[in-house]
Amino acid sequence: MPTAIAVTDPGLVLTSPDRHTPSAAVLPMGDAQDAYPLDRAIVDVHTLIEQHGYVIALCPQSVPDAVVHRLHSVRSMLESDRIAILRPELPPLGLAVLALQLRQLSICDFSPGVLASAARLLAHYIYAGALVGSVAKLDRVPVSLRAHAKSWSPNAQFAVLASPQPQVQRVTGDETPGGPAFGTRMYYAAGQQSAAWVTETLAPAWRVQGVTEAALPAESPRWWATGKGASAGRIVEFAAAIPDISVLYQLVSSVRREECHWCGLELLGDRCGFCSAPLAAEAPPDRLGGGRTALAPAAGAGRAALPRAPQ
Repeated sequence: MPTAIAVTDPGLVLTSPDRHTPSAAVLPMGDAQDAYPLDRAIVDVHTLIEQHGYVIALCPQSVPDAVVHRLHSVRSMLESDRIAILRPELPPLGLAVLALQLRQLSICDFSPGVLASAARLLAHYIYAGALVGSVAKLDRVPVSLRAHAKSWSPNAQFAVLASPQPQVQRVTGDETPGGPAFGTRMYYAAGQQSAAWVTETLAPAWRVQGVTEAALPAESPRWWATGKGASAGRIVEFAAAIPDISVLYQLVSSVRREECHWCGLELLGDRCGFCSAPLAAEAPPDRLGGGRTALAPAAGAGRAALPRAPQ
């Protein structure tokens, strides 16, 4: 069985592009204690380990500390080193796209360690952002004082790109944030705000190969600091990423693999996705694949392997 990919919210599960891609397991750790008690979470994760061997759990960085504590509690009580808890610096919809890519790759011949550490690599190629009405309370993307001031203007809208390079731009005319130079598919999720700018202006400007609507993840309003109640729905989140499993496979395969000196699993880059141990300090520099840059976007021949956006 392929390595299980798990998420902490059903809104982070995108529809499989084909019948071969497995779905993600949902571990609703954010629910109230009586709705999803710890003992049930332990049973669910134990069942996943029994069925799949290893579990990679993706969790947004914006969730309350209690959610993360419960994930670590489950791993601790199971005394298992087969559970990877990953919290990439991606907005919720971008995280859902990453989960989909890992689900696609889980049926390939990658070991669990490679699959877990590949998340950092793939995140570099996901262009994730949102169309919001205000950036006054946004603290996950650098916002200038000028942009803060403009947030008070009536009917103002901002295109905010969180990954791979933060950008904040007030929406005026056809100007858009810089997009990918390779072929992507765009996912978008609208709250109570029109998605017309995303689908009619941004998507054509980025030359995406297709557009797919998704449900807005429950964690999105908190991540984008759009407030509570009715104002929380004033958001359109979007994420453009490589859809082709063959390109994703080639991308991950091109990175040198190492062996974790702590748990023995394979890894990419400089840190194990399961036990978080860094590469052994005594390893010579030429075996580190460039240290931290090993998981930076590929250059040269590796970069050329990505399909470019049509002109």
